[in-house]
Amino acid sequence: MVSHGRQHHNRLSVVSVPWSSVLNAPAGSPQNRHSGPPPAGPSIYVGGALNDRSSGAPLAGLLASRFTVISYDRRGRGASGDTQPYAVEREVEDLEAVIAAAGGPAFVYGMSSGGVLALEAAAQGLAITKLAIYEPPFMADDSQRQGAREYATKLTERLSADRRGDALELFMTRTGVPAEMIGQMRGAPMWPALEALAPSLAHDAAVMGDGTRGGSVPTDRLADLAVPTLVLDGGASPAWMREVAQRVANTLPAGQHRCLEGQTHDVAPQALAPVLEEFFAG
Repeated sequence: MVSHGRQHHNRLSVVSVPWSSVLNAPAGSPQNRHSGPPPAGPSIYVGGALNDRSSGAPLAGLLASRFTVISYDRRGRGASGDTQPYAVEREVEDLEAVIAAAGGPAFVYGMSSGGVLALEAAAQGLAITKLAIYEPPFMADDSQRQGAREYATKLTERLSADRRGDALELFMTRTGVPAEMIGQMRGAPMWPALEALAPSLAHDAAVMGDGTRGGSVPTDRLADLAVPTLVLDGGASPAWMREVAQRVANTLPAGQHRCLEGQTHDVAPQALAPVLEEFFAG
């Protein structure tokens, strides 16, 4: 557990995959392919919507031969607390506490809306050496921005009425999950765990600025961010999402863009890990 002493302190649940333990893996194992010293600083995974600390485990296992990889439950998820009132600034402070506890500065990888949170953290001056983000889900045009505002309103209504299942269905429908599949998921053993995460959807909507600016790219904010940042997308993702990733990279003074061919928003850790290793260690 990690806690921090600011006014809005919050308990955080953190899991770390240490580099040193990997060096003790059996000779010839896949996790023992690097024997030199790791790059300075840990690597921290910031999950997106409905992610908890376990979501980063497959990627952490692939990176652990070079880095100590840390994945944590964001505010309101898993074993972490959800001190009220919520504000994006509190989530930035949470990440700051994780970096400090890890002995930062740190490399940071953010998935989807977690990448947007990481961008805001870097803009606020957290000790981030390099930042990589995958498909930040900003809205591409006026129609999408109007949809984001409507989503934020409906999400607030459903969560305020404690209709967690309906809030999940709203989110999944918005992200393109077919209605038939959602119906099947509602009856699946995994559904209660998803309902436990449902209130955190409001956190992601706030991080994205869905209700305030329609989820648009905060170009003025990003234009002053000097941290070296790699913006990734998948070659099999929708064209608008790839366009947004390129736009974000072009806006960042130290931004670069890379497309992972054949990947969707549900990126395979095996495709992602070598790219992150090259960028962070370079």
